[in-house]
Amino acid sequence: MSRLRWSAALAVAAALTGCAELPRTSETAASSAAALAVPFEAEGRLSARRGSDGFAGQFVWTHDGAADRIVLSTPLGQTIARLSGDASGVRAESSDGRLETAPAWDALSTRTLGFPLPVGGLSAWMRGLPRPESPNTMERDGAGRPLLLVQDGWEVAYAYADAAASRATRLTLRYPGGEPIEVRIVVDRWQ
Repeated sequence: MSRLRWSAALAVAAALTGCAELPRTSETAASSAAALAVPFEAEGRLSARRGSDGFAGQFVWTHDGAADRIVLSTPLGQTIARLSGDASGVRAESSDGRLETAPAWDALSTRTLGFPLPVGGLSAWMRGLPRPESPNTMERDGAGRPLLLVQDGWEVAYAYADAAASRATRLTLRYPGGEPIEVRIVVDRWQ
């Protein structure tokens, strides 16, 4: 797989808690769904490894509840890909103007990576929330902050800048099945 295709697929990912099973109540699902609708903009860095393939870069992700826009760039700031998606579909435009479209993030990542990457989960996982539609387990620290979330076959580990921080600044996502995948995300700025 070309580095550009791998980079674009990772951008889709950019575009990615004591031990107890989170109760699956309609109230929990409703509050998670409401929290997921809250807009955000995040900037940071990511690196990913799948087998011998790897990538490192920067991202800017704008999530407005109904749509996502992700710009992935090299460590020096050169744009690699621009991604966008909403209920009508998703698109990825590379820096050379090539355009790929799909009905959903999973379909686009399957085409570019060869397997579905749960990009829809990332907008929740980056905020320490599980996706409301899928079973999960979550471990929390003594302050109630997310430490480990397991959902859709992925393990999401959270790290905080200090003991007072309420939002994680580093996430490590691991998918142990088949050829293991690891994605590391550092969020430098939230808005």
